[in-house]
Amino acid sequence: MASTVNCSIVSAEEEIFSGQVEMVVATGTIGELGILPGHTPLLSGVKPGPVRLILEGGEEQIYFASGGFIEVQPTSITILADTALRADDLDEAAALESQRRAEQELADQKSDVDFARVSSDLQEQAAMLRTIRKFRERKK
Repeated sequence: MASTVNCSIVSAEEEIFSGQVEMVVATGTIGELGILPGHTPLLSGVKPGPVRLILEGGEEQIYFASGGFIEVQPTSITILADTALRADDLDEAAALESQRRAEQELADQKSDVDFARVSSDLQEQAAMLRTIRKFRERKK
């Protein structure tokens, strides 16, 4: 069995990663996914949050995916994300401010508030903050 598999992370704007990995860890709609070379083919939604890549040689990289899909084939893993960013490119202050604004919108309880959108924004910001924390833990 091969020790690596080709992996790509693609957002609506660009491909932000392409290379050989030993493992991919992401949160799918069916639960936490740990994918190694030779994994059974799979198609799943991806929940907002961190995507960990263990590169050839053991180096770990962390990305943020705001949602999308993951496709696993015998020779490749592709993550198609609505938005995908490198964890070190995330702005914690901006994420905290967006979270604060969304919480304030919910607290105001105005009749014209789109609760589904605000809830989605809150979930995405919380996932982004989890990704930032996971990235910090890795750097220690």
